[in-house]
Amino acid sequence: MPRLRWLTAGESHGPGLWAILEGMPAGVALEPAQVDLDLKRRQGGYGRGFRMQIESDAVRFVGGVRAGRTLGSPVCVAIDNKDWAKWTSVMDPAPPGPEQRAAMQKRALTRPRPGHADLAGGMKIGAKDLRDVLERASARETAARVALGAVAKRLLAELGVDVASHVTALGDVAAAPRDWGAEGLAALRAVAEESPVRCADAAAGARMVAAIDAAKAGKDTLGGVFEVLAAGVPPGLGHYVHWDRRLDGRIAQAILSIPAVKAVEVGDGWDSARRPGSEVHDEIAWDERRGFFRATNRAGGLEGGVTTGEPLVVRAAMKPLPTLMKPLGSVDVETKQAFGAHVERSDVCALPAAAVIGEAMLALVLADAALEKFGGDSLDETRRNRDAYLAAVRAM
Repeated sequence: MPRLRWLTAGESHGPGLWAILEGMPAGVALEPAQVDLDLKRRQGGYGRGFRMQIESDAVRFVGGVRAGRTLGSPVCVAIDNKDWAKWTSVMDPAPPGPEQRAAMQKRALTRPRPGHADLAGGMKIGAKDLRDVLERASARETAARVALGAVAKRLLAELGVDVASHVTALGDVAAAPRDWGAEGLAALRAVAEESPVRCADAAAGARMVAAIDAAKAGKDTLGGVFEVLAAGVPPGLGHYVHWDRRLDGRIAQAILSIPAVKAVEVGDGWDSARRPGSEVHDEIAWDERRGFFRATNRAGGLEGGVTTGEPLVVRAAMKPLPTLMKPLGSVDVETKQAFGAHVERSDVCALPAAAVIGEAMLALVLADAALEKFGGDSLDETRRNRDAYLAAVRAM
């Protein structure tokens, strides 16, 4: 059973989003502004749509936090949807009267979008109005994940772990490779956060902006690749004994759960399959100051489902968003007639936002793994356990 458990609730055009995070130790410093910063980062990025101009996400702590510190009880957060005011009759949870029924019919979704959960979800639950699927399948839900991820990052920071992300490719434009794990995540963050597409290569970033403009002009969408890194991760998180305890598998599941993400790699990933073992595996070294370490980090900080102590490097491929202003062909689920797919307000590219969501998901998995390893009902106890473990590792 996970040490850190979490759950989100709420629909895209409902009154808001809510989330509960259980298992946080007591005594972690936590303020709304620390969470709001990541919520704002999720809403930014070149290529976002009109919804981001409507919402200005801010978190409310409604449980588990007192006087700026976690209590050890479940942390409950709420994020209001400002767009709810225009959707009250459509999304009202009460049984509909004639007026609400008419509003629901007007907003009914019967023309599923290729690439979205609309049709598959509708078949699953037997819904003819596919808005019943769209509202929860929408990436709006990820705002709640980012809020919980920001809480998890506060715990990780207290344990010496830093998490950051950046965009490495958008469409057919790729950034120049660079070893940010070696340079430090503060350096990466300083550069990436200044880019409108969160790309640390300025020249590539300019070409990415131009590619988004071209896609928008063509009523199309673009995806790409983002990278999430974690530095300061101690060795020994995760486990090798069961498939569901291997940390690489847990990370992959978390990242693949992000809407529109279709592939994940750890370290050199796909490139490892094309090279001989002598060019893939990281040789082991030791010295009195560092203890055991690796001269390279092609494994991305994970071997056998367990962290090595090197920086974690995770990349994810995000497909282009499925809502196109020039709709692809679809079939109306009511009439069975061919139509252009439904057009719902959307983005041209949400890749910079997906990178922020990737940070949140990696932080939640790492915080869970850290608590699994070190335990502790309070931050002080968790730190003592971590310090004792690291001392034992250095003495090996």
